[in-house]
Amino acid sequence: MPVTLKTVFLLVASNLFMTFAWYGHLRNMSNRAWYLAALASWGIALFEYLLQVPANRIGSQVMTVSQLKIIQEVIALSVFVPFALLYLKEKWTWNYLWAGLCLCGAVFFMFRK
Repeated sequence: MPVTLKTVFLLVASNLFMTFAWYGHLRNMSNRAWYLAALASWGIALFEYLLQVPANRIGSQVMTVSQLKIIQEVIALSVFVPFALLYLKEKWTWNYLWAGLCLCGAVFFMFRK
């Protein structure tokens, strides 16, 4: 499997954990003390880091750190939008699209020769 594809797969998986760690408690633990939500989030975040660190190490073989960061941001938004709409029941706004287009511009500028 190509290095870039491995990196993307690991970053997608990492971002799934990250999104649940950062925002999942808003739906599941809103009636609990914040420090319990923080402990649960830290537990979930461990799995994020177990995927994110290798992803960045693997990806750094063929990409710059800035390119890795831009890819991570695109993946983060790609994971977050469905999570917000489907899991947190947020309302759709066109701002999701505009933000995505801005990130497409960031990808273009970061990867151009």
